Amino acid sequence: MAVAVMTAVLGFAGARLAAQSPQDDTEKELERYRQMLSDPFSNPAFLAVDRGEALWSEARGTKNVSLEGCDLGEGAGKLEGAYARLPRHFADADRVMDTEQRLLWCMEKLQGLDTKDVIARRFSAPGRTSDMEDLVAFIANKSTGMKIQPQLSHPKEKEAAAVGEALFYTRGGVNDFSCASCHAQEGKRIRLTNLPDFSAKSKTAQETMGSWPTYRVSQSAVRTMQNRLWDCYRQQRWPAPEYASDAITALTVFLQKQAEGSELNVPSIKR
Repeated sequence: MAVAVMTAVLGFAGARLAAQSPQDDTEKELERYRQMLSDPFSNPAFLAVDRGEALWSEARGTKNVSLEGCDLGEGAGKLEGAYARLPRHFADADRVMDTEQRLLWCMEKLQGLDTKDVIARRFSAPGRTSDMEDLVAFIANKSTGMKIQPQLSHPKEKEAAAVGEALFYTRGGVNDFSCASCHAQEGKRIRLTNLPDFSAKSKTAQETMGSWPTYRVSQSAVRTMQNRLWDCYRQQRWPAPEYASDAITALTVFLQKQAEGSELNVPSIKR
């Protein structure tokens, strides 16, 4: 009888230990850490939003006009919902553009601004702000609470999505990696970061795309999707992609397609 009772107790204890595995404990601690970062009132990205708003209305360039006449897809100067429907095809340029490509186009065509300095400061660094990061934070924030709506009706938008999907699965570089090497399976993680699965329309894909641009605590800076994809290629040991390239835009179209319907909550805050 005593042996039977002891066996039952040990079995129960073993089941409890199995249920509370080190992996479960790690996930709980990671979630607690993420909750600590999620307070929007402590998010420094909103300082970038304010700087972006000032840049949007500042007269610059040889034409001495502001960006308030820039059409991001919803009409000149209309920002609400624009970010949620980018990248998209623009008839005046006959190209599919993401937010940063379109801003560069407006700076050059609308303002007559030489964008060399803007591109040189595309990613901020200690003691150096980025006009593009600030503007994207401001523009994206105007779509917060809205759903991601990929634009795939124009033939060039469909082509971009197909090219983006091909890029997602293309292997290369010294490690023979592709985007899919890390992002085509649920449950993968690098250190503290869960890796979203973009091989199918998934919850993790939605949550990820709905949270960019974001403030990176580890970098003390706002980062846009352009920066995220540039850094992904760097970590794969591929050649660095050209800033505001059509290839990065195509990959973004594909990722937005996989995240369709996600609610934007931007700028967010991450590790």
